[in-house]
Amino acid sequence: MGQVNTTIAGRQYRLACEDGQEDHLLALAKDIDSRIIDLRRKFGEIGDTRLTVMAALMLADEMAENRQKVRKFEEEIAELSAAREVSAERAQAASDAVVGAFHSAAERIEGITRKLNETVGPGSVPVG
Repeated sequence: MGQVNTTIAGRQYRLACEDGQEDHLLALAKDIDSRIIDLRRKFGEIGDTRLTVMAALMLADEMAENRQKVRKFEEEIAELSAAREVSAERAQAASDAVVGAFHSAAERIEGITRKLNETVGPGSVPVG
């Protein structure tokens, strides 16, 4: 198990994490520390606990906004998937109609050719 040493709000912390996650944990700790520093600049020395709670609330607010965005994206994806399925079905129906029209035209041409061959009679050069 990995461990990192970091400073948040002027205090040293030794934190454990999964192996390979050390840099990620350090980046998260740095983000929290910078938020607390920004809050301290805005509101002054109002106590470490208050500053930490305010930073946590800011992070929770960002998470809530991101969850809402994810839900909207999931809804859009579902709508686009449904529209894609409808389009694919329409494209298949159009393709089937074109194939059917060509098949029907080929049958009519073959029928006309048979009739012409029957009309021309024996001994003449067959059509088609």
